[in-house]
Amino acid sequence: MSFHKQQPLALLLPELKAWFDSELGQEFLAAEKQQVDRVVSTLFGMHLVQLSVDCRIQMYQESPVTHCFSVVPTLELGLADNNVIANNAEVPLAHESVDVVLLHHALDFTDSPHQVLREASRVLRPGGHVIIVGFNPVSYWGLARLAKRNTGIAPWSGHFISHRRLSDWLKLLELTELKHISGYHRVPFEKVKWRNRLAFLDGFADRLPGHHGAFSILLARKDIAGMTPLRSGWGLRRLISLPVAESTARGSLRKNREHR
Repeated sequence: MSFHKQQPLALLLPELKAWFDSELGQEFLAAEKQQVDRVVSTLFGMHLVQLSVDCRIQMYQESPVTHCFSVVPTLELGLADNNVIANNAEVPLAHESVDVVLLHHALDFTDSPHQVLREASRVLRPGGHVIIVGFNPVSYWGLARLAKRNTGIAPWSGHFISHRRLSDWLKLLELTELKHISGYHRVPFEKVKWRNRLAFLDGFADRLPGHHGAFSILLARKDIAGMTPLRSGWGLRRLISLPVAESTARGSLRKNREHR
């Protein structure tokens, strides 16, 4: 299945940022960050990179990783020093150089989401983790997208990739899925009064089997066959170097035995 053609991200960004700044967008981001914080706080390492579409949004404040930075699509005034300007499908990072990759709607707003995920896997070290945050098509928001995606209005023009599709991609890239969660079950009305009037639907969606929140979060690990991934280096025993006899010493021992 091919994905529909999107506007270049540079053209879509003003509209997408305006939505994130709206009352609904802020409420959505707050619920999203609450769940992401719980995931990133359990992952350790030296380097974490976030691939995102809005440079103002940082989802890694609760991460214990030593060095956190973002890859952002465009240069903007006031951009922090811990940002790298690049295309999410062509990340200028070394192979297997980071411990955690956080994809914040990076797969929703690109013409080649599989390539973005491939790049995330490429820069991820063995035993490292990738967190995929995106819109969930199996939700009230997915239903709203069916009616609005042809308008080209953000965020409804995003891909809304299903969990089944993402699971298949993870397997192809030899990434092991560890956790799948979702959240924010409110209906996507811009006006708060309508969201409040239909609040009874929130609990209904939450009680349904499966994951039906507006956003979906997948956690996966990059495994290598025959190796046991380690969460961190803390508490590991140091290896003791055993002395090995040199070849000359072994030769002397052999001669001594022969003379006996």
